[in-house]
Amino acid sequence: MPISRRALLTSVLASGLLPGRQALALSGEPFPVNEAEAKKISYKFQRRDMAYETQEPAGTLVVDTKHRFLYHVLGNGQATRYGVAVGKGGNSWSGEAVIKRMAKWPVWVPTADHLARYPSLAKDIHGVPGGPGNPMGARALYLYQGEVDTVYRIHGATKPSDIGRKMTAGCIGLLNIDVIHLYDRVEIGARVVVLPANG
Repeated sequence: MPISRRALLTSVLASGLLPGRQALALSGEPFPVNEAEAKKISYKFQRRDMAYETQEPAGTLVVDTKHRFLYHVLGNGQATRYGVAVGKGGNSWSGEAVIKRMAKWPVWVPTADHLARYPSLAKDIHGVPGGPGNPMGARALYLYQGEVDTVYRIHGATKPSDIGRKMTAGCIGLLNIDVIHLYDRVEIGARVVVLPANG
């Protein structure tokens, strides 16, 4: 069956093969996710599989707030490491939680803390739909302690320049391409351990 010119051009653009062009979107995503963003961050914070010794069982997420990394424990002394953005100032937190909800292109609703700091966000009280203008990015993992929603999330970061820095209101931010990668590999019920920043 012959391939149409449009189908060929769409395929080439999506693959990033044209000179000066970047991949526009991952296949199957309703909004653009630029895979080339991974090259815009420091090599230190780029996703990689590596040796990681821990007592935590496979499937656990360990957030090293001090060094700005999230480790997805694979077992047998291995983990996938992601560079992350963490809470700035007094917005940092530590402890244990469990993923009780996961969402693709989630709706973002400002918390009471957001509204107290930025009253202009009152216009978003009913939620910002998923998409490029949403501060939660392409995916969100909702963290609970028992049945209580911590209001902290692991989610997509809106700017690559946030990775490796204290930039969030307490959530853990990853590149959209990385949070999609992580989302596809974790499950509801996964344990999350957030290490203290001074640990």
